[in-house]
Amino acid sequence: MAITIYGIKNCDTMKKAFTWLQDHDVAYSFHDYKAAGIDRAHLEAWCKALGWETVLNRAGTTFRKLPEADRAGLTEKKAIALMLAQPAMIKRPILDTGRRLMAGFKPDQYAAALKVTG
Repeated sequence: MAITIYGIKNCDTMKKAFTWLQDHDVAYSFHDYKAAGIDRAHLEAWCKALGWETVLNRAGTTFRKLPEADRAGLTEKKAIALMLAQPAMIKRPILDTGRRLMAGFKPDQYAAALKVTG
């Protein structure tokens, strides 16, 4: 099972997810979408699977610093355009297990999805 974790290297939540994966001997590849970017196809697939409201990180400073005009009247199309322009607005982490896609880090959900105990 090829596992990919998407996010930003220096994010505290990402660091917790990395530590959890390493502590549970889960092999993974990391895609830093701040450094490497992310394509529209990934964002569209994530929004279809999880909902754009879940994929868009409204709690982060990047989103909160947007002018009110950019934050108002959000639609999936507008949210995807914002996330393409500023990947820091994407929820972190996005974990793709190959069978399941998850947004955010919750140890119990990771354990269940990856069938890890302890």
